[in-house]
Amino acid sequence: MESKTDAGSGSVSSEELAAIEDEEVLNKMLDSATDFEERRMMRAALRELLKKKRDKREQDRGSRQQDLRQQGLGRGAGTGGAVAVGRASMNQQPPANRAAGQTSPPAGSPAGPAAASAPKCPPAAAPNVKNVKQMLLDWCKAKTEPYEGVDIRNFSSSWKDGIAFCALVHRFFPDAFEYSTLNPNKPRDNFQLAFNTAERLAGCPPLLDADDLVRMKEPDWKCVYTYIQEFYRCLVEKGLVKTKKRV
Repeated sequence: MESKTDAGSGSVSSEELAAIEDEEVLNKMLDSATDFEERRMMRAALRELLKKKRDKREQDRGSRQQDLRQQGLGRGAGTGGAVAVGRASMNQQPPANRAAGQTSPPAGSPAGPAAASAPKCPPAAAPNVKNVKQMLLDWCKAKTEPYEGVDIRNFSSSWKDGIAFCALVHRFFPDAFEYSTLNPNKPRDNFQLAFNTAERLAGCPPLLDADDLVRMKEPDWKCVYTYIQEFYRCLVEKGLVKTKKRV
């Protein structure tokens, strides 16, 4: 009877459990709890916490996709504006000819010095983006090179079984899980392990969903690229990656 009293004195309320936002803490409490009612409340709190995280993940992914769409529209508008300026410049008559009373040269005749060709539009940002993408891909290759079963060649098919994600995360957090026990035939487990570990230890938001990835024949390279960019930034903020250029 005395032990039950002591256990009851250390119990927590549902409000206190609801205030806990660390899944690992709730799991440890659930493992150590012996009272049936306490375990029931802890399981309920854990389910609610997972639901909140899942909802936040969906919201973050929606926001990220909206940002990507807006960036695409912005680049398209910028290119259209540059083309319009170029066309307007081509349609302008050379003022020097008009001032001297000269008529415009007939169509097909060589233009004078004042009627130089229209200014060329500066190259779009695509080459720079391509360079950044290649740099990030090379970084992933270098960091995962020692890992068996990983051969990163792109941001799509090379990541489809989740092993590459796990290797990249494990490189910076080697004590988080045992890499040698991973199974490439269980991609969903690998995705979940990598994303959860990156979120817990690096603060990287789970922009990708394991269930979505396993339904695809190959992951969408833009989604993988965006996630790796975010993971890289989180590592830089934590001082785990030293760099002079921000990716």
